[in-house]
Amino acid sequence: MSNTAYIPPWWLQNGLLMTVYTALYASKDWESTTIHPEPPYQETIFTGAQDVPIFGLVAIPPNPRGTIIGTYGIIGTLDNQWYLRLLGRKAYAQGYAVVLFDWRAHGKTALLSPTLTSDGLYEGEDFVCIATQAKAMGCPAKFWFTGFSLGGQLALWAVKAAQSLNAEEFAEIGGAAVICPSLDSIRSLSYLDNDPWGKYLEQAIAKELQKLALRIYDAHPEHIDLAAINRVNSIWGFDRELVIRRLGFPTVEAYYQASSGLHILPYLEKPTLIIYAADDPMFDPAIVPDLQAACKDNPNIDLVLTRYGGHVGYLSSNWGQAQAGDPDPWWAWNRILQWCDRV
Repeated sequence: MSNTAYIPPWWLQNGLLMTVYTALYASKDWESTTIHPEPPYQETIFTGAQDVPIFGLVAIPPNPRGTIIGTYGIIGTLDNQWYLRLLGRKAYAQGYAVVLFDWRAHGKTALLSPTLTSDGLYEGEDFVCIATQAKAMGCPAKFWFTGFSLGGQLALWAVKAAQSLNAEEFAEIGGAAVICPSLDSIRSLSYLDNDPWGKYLEQAIAKELQKLALRIYDAHPEHIDLAAINRVNSIWGFDRELVIRRLGFPTVEAYYQASSGLHILPYLEKPTLIIYAADDPMFDPAIVPDLQAACKDNPNIDLVLTRYGGHVGYLSSNWGQAQAGDPDPWWAWNRILQWCDRV
C-alpha cells in the first residue's frame, strides 16, 4: 500500500491514551472533522443466517462503484457508533453504496430477535446474506466487508462464510478490510484481567453487555433468564451465563477457540486488509507475532502493523495527515477506502 506510514500526535504515542482520547473526546466533535453529510439512508430489515432479522441502513449513490457492508464492535448501536457512521459518510462521498447494520443482540436487531451473539460463527453468514439482499436492492458488486474490534472479527468470518458460495456469487465478494480485529479472546481477556488499566476497560465493557442483555430481556422476557443476566460481571461471564449453552459449547474456552479470528486467517481466499496496532491496550501483545505468522503464507492478506494507534483510534497528526495526503485525520478509514479502490 502507498502512504501507509501512520504518524500520531506526539502526545498520543501511547495506546491507552489514544484509545481513551478517541472514545471520550474525539467522539464529541468528529462531525467537525468531515465535510461530508450523512448519506440518505433507508431503514431495512434483512434476513440473516437461521432467518434472524437484522436491522440495517442502506444508502445508494448515483452510479455506485461497489458496496461497503459494515458493523461495529462488542457494544453499541447504529445510533451511537459514530466511528462507523463516519465511514458511511466517507464511503458514500467516494461513490460506494453503504450498508451498515446492528449485529445480533445489538440495537434494533435485538428488538427484532432474542438471538444472542456468536462472535462470527453465524455473523459471518449474516454479512453474506446481507450482501445478497443488498444486491437485490440495487447495491452493486463488489461487496466489501468491514468492521473494527470484535466487528472486525465478524468481517473476517464473513470472508470465510463467502467461500461456501457458488463461483458466480463468490466472484462478487471483494473481500474484507478491518481495523484492530479481535483475534484471540482467551489471551486478550486474561491479559486485561491482569493489567491494572485493562481491568477498568474490561469492566466498562461488561457493564454495557449487561445493559445489552437487559434490553433483550425487556423486548423478549420469555427468551432470556433475568437471573443469569444479573450474574454477569465480566465479558467472560456474559458468554458463560448467556451464550455458550445456546450454541452448544461446553465451556467458554471451547467457544472462544472455535470463534477465534486468528485461526481462520491462513484459509481466507479473498483479499483481506488487516490494520493492527502493536500498542492496542485491549489485546495481548503476544498475539502480534502469531498474527504475523498467520498472515505470512497467505498472499490474500495485507497486514499493516503499526507501532502506534491504540484500539480503534488511529488519529493522525497534522504532519501525518499532510504526508498521507488525507482529507481528514481518520488514517485507518482512509487506508481502507484507498485499499478498496486499488484492489
